Amino acid sequence: MSPAVRGNLEIHPTSAELTVAAAERFVAAADAAIAVTETFSVALSGGTTPQALFAALASAEYSSRVRWPSVHVFWGDERCVPPDDEASNYRMAREMLLDHVPVRAANVHRIRGEDDPEAAAERYERDLRTAFETPTGPPRRAPGLRFDLVLLGLGTNGHTASLFPHLQAVRERTRWAMAQNVEMLQMWRITLTPVILNQASEVLFVVSGREKAAILRRVLYGARETDDLPAQAIAPADGRLRWLVDAAAAAELPAH
Repeated sequence: MSPAVRGNLEIHPTSAELTVAAAERFVAAADAAIAVTETFSVALSGGTTPQALFAALASAEYSSRVRWPSVHVFWGDERCVPPDDEASNYRMAREMLLDHVPVRAANVHRIRGEDDPEAAAERYERDLRTAFETPTGPPRRAPGLRFDLVLLGLGTNGHTASLFPHLQAVRERTRWAMAQNVEMLQMWRITLTPVILNQASEVLFVVSGREKAAILRRVLYGARETDDLPAQAIAPADGRLRWLVDAAAAAELPAH
């Protein structure tokens, strides 16, 4: 018998099929949220893996299936760079997706990576608290008052968003957003913390590539070591945790 996996796991044969599955989950989550609250709040991920997903959602096949004027777009993390910088998560999402769909400008809640990192993190937490009608205290679980969907990736060192091993953000218990100086990258990052991520209705990890195989096995089946493997800290308190992976990333997982 295989050991238990953390969350629901789907393995898709190719990266293209993985992209289709992720796009379908995005559409389904949007439909479900909008049916209840007339809004859909999603936190996008950065890095390279979501680029194919964003391109798919921008295509005619998928863009017409989402009520974009009802979508509120947030980010799970951001590099501390201006919004037109090549490293900006906002820029990537704008060029690959947001410029191609009828999302309202007022509904795009970017992290101001060009500002002082600590100030930008505080401002982003205020923005989140305003959007989710929670001026103080912990996040709430009611529909419309939390993320309907959080998209996340997985780094080869076990990080997700900008929750890096052995840094404070993964241990945070109060703040929703934090700035961190990631010395290994020689860069400041702003990230959402598990405090708010774990209140989401659904968290969707999308993982692709053979280089992720060893870390994926550790995160899903290894001992729980959230300081070493921050992705393990993501465990929604009252929501769904899904892992969509391609066969290459799943190469070292136990047989199912």
